[in-house]
Amino acid sequence: MEYYSLETQKVLETLQTDSVNGLSSKEVASRQAQYGANVLKGKKKKGLFLKFLDQFKDVMILILLAAAAVSLVVAILEGEAKGFFEPALILVIVVVNAILGVMQESKAEKALEALKNMSAPHSRVIRDGKEQIVMASALVPGDIIKLEAGDFVPADARLISGASVKSEESALTGESVPSEKDASAIIDENAPIGDRSNMVYSGCSITYGTALAVVTAIGMDTEMGKIAVLLSGEGDTQTPLQKKLAKLGKYLGLLAIGICVVIFVVGLINDLKPLEIFMTAVSLAVSAIPEGLPAIVTIVLSIGVQRLAKKNAVIRSLPAVETLGGASIICSDKTGTLTQNRMTLVKGWVEGKENSEDISLNNSEEMKKLLAYATLCSDGSVLVEADKVTHIGDPTETSIVLAAYNNGMSKEELNSAYPRLATIPFDSDRKLMTSVNNIDGKITVIVKGAFDVMASRCVSGNIDEAKRFTELLSADALRVLAVGYKVIDELPSEITTETLENGLTFMGILGMIDPPRPEAKAAVATCLRAGIRPVMITGDHIITASAIARELGILRPGQRAITGTELDEMTEAQLDACVEDISVYARVSPENKIRIVKAWQKKGHVVSMTGDGVNDAPALKAADIGCAMGITGTDVAKGASDMTLSDDNFATIVDAVKEGRGIYTNIKKVVGFLLGTNFGEVVAVFTAMLIWHKSPFMSMQLLWINLITDGLPAIALGMEPTEKDIMDVPPRPKNEGLFAHGYGVRIVLQGIMFGILALVAYAIGNHYVGETAGQTMAFMVLAFSQIVQAFNMRSDRSLFRIGFFGNKKLNQAAAVAIVLMAIVLFTPVSVAFNLVMLPWYLYAVSLGLILVPLVVMEFVKALGLLKNHK
Repeated sequence: MEYYSLETQKVLETLQTDSVNGLSSKEVASRQAQYGANVLKGKKKKGLFLKFLDQFKDVMILILLAAAAVSLVVAILEGEAKGFFEPALILVIVVVNAILGVMQESKAEKALEALKNMSAPHSRVIRDGKEQIVMASALVPGDIIKLEAGDFVPADARLISGASVKSEESALTGESVPSEKDASAIIDENAPIGDRSNMVYSGCSITYGTALAVVTAIGMDTEMGKIAVLLSGEGDTQTPLQKKLAKLGKYLGLLAIGICVVIFVVGLINDLKPLEIFMTAVSLAVSAIPEGLPAIVTIVLSIGVQRLAKKNAVIRSLPAVETLGGASIICSDKTGTLTQNRMTLVKGWVEGKENSEDISLNNSEEMKKLLAYATLCSDGSVLVEADKVTHIGDPTETSIVLAAYNNGMSKEELNSAYPRLATIPFDSDRKLMTSVNNIDGKITVIVKGAFDVMASRCVSGNIDEAKRFTELLSADALRVLAVGYKVIDELPSEITTETLENGLTFMGILGMIDPPRPEAKAAVATCLRAGIRPVMITGDHIITASAIARELGILRPGQRAITGTELDEMTEAQLDACVEDISVYARVSPENKIRIVKAWQKKGHVVSMTGDGVNDAPALKAADIGCAMGITGTDVAKGASDMTLSDDNFATIVDAVKEGRGIYTNIKKVVGFLLGTNFGEVVAVFTAMLIWHKSPFMSMQLLWINLITDGLPAIALGMEPTEKDIMDVPPRPKNEGLFAHGYGVRIVLQGIMFGILALVAYAIGNHYVGETAGQTMAFMVLAFSQIVQAFNMRSDRSLFRIGFFGNKKLNQAAAVAIVLMAIVLFTPVSVAFNLVMLPWYLYAVSLGLILVPLVVMEFVKALGLLKNHK
């Protein structure tokens, strides 16, 4: 039905709803059963079988399957039962690897799905006569919803009433300019979407004004659902690190091919059988490529995202996890982030009075009038149930509404007695809000906002005295709002700032306190210790902002606090020259925020920026890490951010940076461990071919090592708890590579160590018993020494200092790997791997070789050679 062509009352009747009380809970439940959830159907997910098949698209897996096929053909031709073990084992290991890949992929999908649900949009709805906040997915046709600037529209809806409403609808119409809305308009049935000025549409956003609307369509029945533009996919979710590792994998593949060619030449020169050379080449290919590396890095990132979510930091994209660890500047809002966001009205001053007045339960009549006028000019509300007070809307406004309520004036009663005729919503550019009400038969314009803006618009009142009291209250770290009013004969034809917000009579000021969060001071200290510079950016008065900043340790001796006006007067060159001296920016505009971000970025810093409003979206996008507020933040701000703070807490940003550093460090450990051990396998196979013209390993032995003693410990290593001193070092430079500070050299040297250990083991076993014993000893030494190396990689500090078994996941992974290795070495399964039992003295020698990495790494750590790898 074309609801836009009907009058408002007819729409309400058709949808069987009421604009004042909304739907009843019983009716909502009935309609939810009838219409389903308000969600768009996503792309059909791949089934488990298709995911399983996808695991075989990797070139290295295809090479292994080809090797298994060749080996199977040879076994059939030779007719020996033993010959079937190798192709069978290769197939089993490849299939197990594929199953693990599917499990990991499914786990990552579930984790990301859970995070999507955590950041799902909510909606303000009227049900059973009360305003409630519900999940947008729970809306049904006929629901009465409230919208304001910054909200995403949760469903297609017909406007019932609205004030200066504008909606950004480019996703539907292609128009870059927000569409102006008119609730009273009746639109032709054949009008295109862009001309339906009395409708708002799902997936679009409110850029200006406030509105009351009735839901007309949900889910796939919405205009957005019909064209399914939101189902274009998630895009490229690979992080920069994953891309680098993918490129590294290609280089390693080329290296493996080159070495394989050399081996073929060496083999042919020494009259080795082509099949034997082929299987050796396959062994080398297996050893050169750490097949599990991309999957393991994805798992580590996914686990990190879940850990961050538990700490109230909801990450929207995996790349943000990497960037977090490198944050060097945190630009934070004051209200609610550094402070408690529990605004409480504590003082006020009324024009003509000699002294300010404490806000109480029974204020003077003059103060009650000021509170009443300020409440009428507020969109926030409070819900009082028994002893519980729920604040809905802006905390500044709800503190005023609650103060009025405590003085016996509920907002509902005030709105009923003095109905609102028009409004100009607050925006951060004007720093004012205006409401026009019928007060005792007179059309009264009430304006509230920042004192410095209000003062210039007043023609009556003692502004000098008001300024004195404003400064007195601000000096006590109170946030100050001014209230003015005027009486007009009739509403102007156009409700604009020019027609209403001038010629005012100054009425008074209200001062509210928002104390610093107890944990914020410690978080700021942690930042400074970690080489991270906290910067306060607020719309509050400079005196208030500076007082809070000093108390928290953000504004220190020798540093400056400036206003947005002062910032506007600076050229780009001037800002670039002094940005490092400024710690507090007060009375800023959203445009100022972008300039601040870019000035710090020019200095080579990774900048985190917090924001909650519609106009903050560009600054959140411009920052390296945009942090939206989960409680007070608008949907638009959340959509533009990389991370949402579900508790709006500055300490959470610092915790997230700490976790980000830990995640990045763990990934470096995993990469170093896998590349080092795999390089060791390459060194062993290649050198053995040059010396003995034989490989010390069979391809299935290397596959087993890569799957069990590489793969399992690597995943567990990625879950290593964040080191306690990780915030005692400066952040890594913006463009620092993964292998900086000699980390690449360290990996190569460790690989050489493993290669030498395997070769020594092979040589000893071959000399004292025979070739098979040499392979058995090399296999055992390489596998178990890699498990030991996993523990070495936990920290650059001695294991004797941090404790050997601090990572429970690694302990479990090592135990499983040891048990599986024992089964392969000491049970009849060993026959399939071409392994034999060794004399006791060779086991003793093997144990000594296995512990060599521990001794070497402890010695290197003691010399202080492993630093700057965080």
